[in-house]
Amino acid sequence: MSENTGLDLAGVLESHRGERHVVILHEYPDPDAIASALAHRLISTAYDIDVDILFSGAISHQENIALVRLLDIDLIEFDDAIGLEPYQAAILVDHQGTTVGRIMSALEAANVPVLLVVDHHEAQDQLEPEFSEIRKAGSTSTIYAQYLQQGIVEMDKAQNEHVSVATALLHGILTDTTGFIRASEEDFQAAAFLSRFRDAEILGYIMKQARSKQAMDIIRRALEHRVSVESFSIAGIGYLRGEDRDAISEAADFLLTEDNVHTAIVYGIAARDEEEETLVGSLRTAKLTLDPDRFIKEVFGKGPDGRPLGGGKPEAGGFAIPVGFLSGDHGQDFRDLKWQVYDAQIMHKIFDKIGVEDEKVGE
Repeated sequence: MSENTGLDLAGVLESHRGERHVVILHEYPDPDAIASALAHRLISTAYDIDVDILFSGAISHQENIALVRLLDIDLIEFDDAIGLEPYQAAILVDHQGTTVGRIMSALEAANVPVLLVVDHHEAQDQLEPEFSEIRKAGSTSTIYAQYLQQGIVEMDKAQNEHVSVATALLHGILTDTTGFIRASEEDFQAAAFLSRFRDAEILGYIMKQARSKQAMDIIRRALEHRVSVESFSIAGIGYLRGEDRDAISEAADFLLTEDNVHTAIVYGIAARDEEEETLVGSLRTAKLTLDPDRFIKEVFGKGPDGRPLGGGKPEAGGFAIPVGFLSGDHGQDFRDLKWQVYDAQIMHKIFDKIGVEDEKVGE
């Protein structure tokens, strides 16, 4: 898609001056999504647009918790009781609606249109917003930093809100480019601009958060259950708490550090309560010819609503498959049987994609 500018965004926001908008984050939002939403809210204030930030899932990763607390970011957790009718438009940042089916359905029921989509993942072609910026930057935070650099808001280090946004955006760039290892020239340029306004002490504190005990346990389980084949390391870890879902990606990152592994996939069933279970997974790759977005879509396909069950960007991807009718805890034997079926099916689909017969694995 063509690259837009801050002026293009300004024109759209000007035409919606005085409205009330809701920014929708993807499930279990990461620093890039949170920072981009915060930046969008700052930009919107220049047009008298009131913005709420809505998310589903949980804020669970230690760095994410520190980011939200230290910068005092006001987020609203979505549930079915929240009425979306007061909003005139929805904004999607760092995703294109494929992982938040419940919220998208609620927006449709409330007749709230998607006005803007700003994302750096592969285009999903599911929406037709008034403004769309979808391109291969290192992070969505990079795109928002460029809007600010173009003068859509005059940044001022004397204003605490500006410092918070710059700090959050810089953290978003750092995390999504793996500490600039995967950064492009535009990511470095965006970071250089933000460095003039960020709070270095707060940023350092956020990034020094240790892994939680739960994350360490999930990494241990991934190591114990991993299957190595054709330079893939694949691990099903069983059940985990919904609030620990972020640790899936940490485990995939960890498995990728093993010798002779170019791609790691970790998955498990995240259970927030007895009525809501989702099989979630994360893919990390160092293989330049492997496209995570295409790989995940070809392996897992689409859900009943026609939306892909996952997607990705260069070097990373994720998927979420609703357990649906089989959700709920009816005893350990039932849980074990359910996991065996899902584990076998996921493994089979991945092996089929990479051209390996199940019975030959481990020989």
